[in-house]
Amino acid sequence: MTSSTRPSTRSWRVTASKVPEVTIWFWLIKILCTTVGESFADWVNVGLGLGLGITTMIFTAVLAVVLGVQLRLQRYVPVVYWLTVVVLSVAGTLYTDILTDRLAVPLVLSTAVFAVALAAVFGVWFARERTLSIHSIFTLPRELFYWLAVLVTFALGTAAGDWTLALTGWGPGISVLLPVTLIAAVIVGWRFGVNAVLSFWLAYILTRPLGANLGDWFASPTAQHGLGLGYGVTSVIFLAAIAAAVVYLTRTRADVIELNDEVTQPKPRRAVSVVATVGYYAVVILAAGALLQWASAQPHGSAGAEEEGGPPVAAASLAPGEAGTTFPAADLAQFRTITQDTLAKVTAADQSGARTRIADLETLWDHDQDRLQSMNPKTWSVLDHEIDAALKAVRSGNPSVDDEKQTLTKLLASLR
Repeated sequence: MTSSTRPSTRSWRVTASKVPEVTIWFWLIKILCTTVGESFADWVNVGLGLGLGITTMIFTAVLAVVLGVQLRLQRYVPVVYWLTVVVLSVAGTLYTDILTDRLAVPLVLSTAVFAVALAAVFGVWFARERTLSIHSIFTLPRELFYWLAVLVTFALGTAAGDWTLALTGWGPGISVLLPVTLIAAVIVGWRFGVNAVLSFWLAYILTRPLGANLGDWFASPTAQHGLGLGYGVTSVIFLAAIAAAVVYLTRTRADVIELNDEVTQPKPRRAVSVVATVGYYAVVILAAGALLQWASAQPHGSAGAEEEGGPPVAAASLAPGEAGTTFPAADLAQFRTITQDTLAKVTAADQSGARTRIADLETLWDHDQDRLQSMNPKTWSVLDHEIDAALKAVRSGNPSVDDEKQTLTKLLASLR
């Protein structure tokens, strides 16, 4: 799939572009980058214990440096270009996580906000430059619009993907099928004449949830039908694959159109009308919406039922000290510290601080799930239920201090 807009003559001269030719290599590395964006962000945030806030600041600074280098270049350089994409992927993931975990913005709202933001970027870009083609990126303003659009697509793809998972309750593996199907629909439309630029950007957005779901599938515990590799190993695997592909492209220049190379006009494709395009994608959207509606009506398990407003499921309680005889003391100490900090902020009427702090509990608990759950599934399930209850109380749109204190105090008692 390509988004290039070509002149009507038989051949033309190509100005040095700042982006690669859209080949199979482009899409392969793009999917790998989006996978790293999901797994590497979680690994640095949780695995290294830096926390969401510090991790976001670090990658924002790294993004500024890498993007500055990219903008100073005069043409496409594979290493710098794809490093920029990787860092943008991580940053876009973290910005969405900040909205969700720290500011408690509902995923449906953040998805809508990013969709509007992307439409605004495209609108201003087209109004100024009269093209959105990836093959027109050879001036600084166009490149700035391009990278801004890429960042917003990563954030939008993250929010939309997470919202879909929350809505459907799908686990790793099966969740990959929806973006794959939608990308296939985009390819079919393109093959039958749907505008190439539109097709390119739709596919570009959809590769974000595809890559993120792949990352979750590789990293998630086997108990959740994942491959159980963990986010650190998953990041290393996909970063190595990206590095190998970039080395190949650097050596072969397979995705570079040389300056002043003469390029032969491809055979023109029959274009479909705007009405036909709108009708086609209306059918695709309606079909996807019907599928999501059906999936959301299916039972998702106890935690999912509570999050979707279903009736709470009763859970057993732990005897005093039971968790301490099951799980490592160091792990429980970390969970208690975060819970105590959250309770202190609730008591001090610092609701924003409480939401921020309890997000650390969620990420740490999820990170350790595979290891702790294998030690004692029953005890883990009880604690998981109590942590979910605390998260729900603190993140409520209309929080009750009494409910927050009650759930946090109960959780503290179970963590001893």
